[in-house]
Amino acid sequence: MSARFERVALIGIGLIGSSLARVIRRKELADHIAIATASSETLEHAHQLDLGDSYTTSNAEAVRGADLVIVAVPVGASGAVARDIAHDLSDGAIVTDVGSTKTSVIEQMRPYLPASVHFVPGHPIAGTEQSGPEAGFAELFEHRWCILTPLPGTDEAAVERLTHFWEACGSTVERMEHTHHDKVLAIVSHLPHIIAYNIVGTADDVETVTQSEVIKYSASGFRDFTRLAASDPTMWRDVCLHNSDAILEMLARFSEDLAALQKAIRWHDGDALFDLFSRTRAVRRSIIEAGQEVDAPDFGRHGRHPE
Repeated sequence: MSARFERVALIGIGLIGSSLARVIRRKELADHIAIATASSETLEHAHQLDLGDSYTTSNAEAVRGADLVIVAVPVGASGAVARDIAHDLSDGAIVTDVGSTKTSVIEQMRPYLPASVHFVPGHPIAGTEQSGPEAGFAELFEHRWCILTPLPGTDEAAVERLTHFWEACGSTVERMEHTHHDKVLAIVSHLPHIIAYNIVGTADDVETVTQSEVIKYSASGFRDFTRLAASDPTMWRDVCLHNSDAILEMLARFSEDLAALQKAIRWHDGDALFDLFSRTRAVRRSIIEAGQEVDAPDFGRHGRHPE
């Protein structure tokens, strides 16, 4: 089954959308790349970067004749996009997305999409803290996971074709039930970002420590939190609002574990502290062995595009 499409419509041209445009062009995965974004300024920037073959601020115009439509907008805008494109989608087109919350996206988009199209929600687990069309690069999806969350009754051939597309982009594809996806991502992605935002905010609020000292000594650990905390505010606002149940569940678990850690420190329970730090160190080693990180100084992030 071919991974190539005749016309791919990319709705949203930020980091993920622009990276898709670049890899689609490089791997020749489409005859035509149609780009749509609400901002005329961003659209012009994408045009200057030669990311597509046609450019428009009309989502409906972009999807006309497309056999693959990829919605790459903040998850809170998914429903509005589905409403925009509903009457202009071609019969048999595959419609997918790249959002990191799946239940909310399904609830937003599904009511508007006609039965004549194949809706296959997706989530490439790849990114950097950068945003905008200039932030993308064709290698973003290489050796990364892409999770598809097809609904019961979805056409298997459509799922397989989308799977081949993501594999051609460099990803390893796995299927998952959408509510399970949201719980998994709440702990491995959403909670770490929320904690990072909070830690950086706390450092900014501590009146007895100057901002210059925070910056000067950041390499002692704080710097790694700032990378996460520099991520796109609109995207992460929407993630928190649209995966709130799973995030609140994980925050409650984290708060309980944090209370236990506070108790261990207060009572000088060295055994409990050593056991925790040993267990978490083993998790880090497992991530490196799984190829999801490199065992190098500064995480090997001296290149142009940090992960």
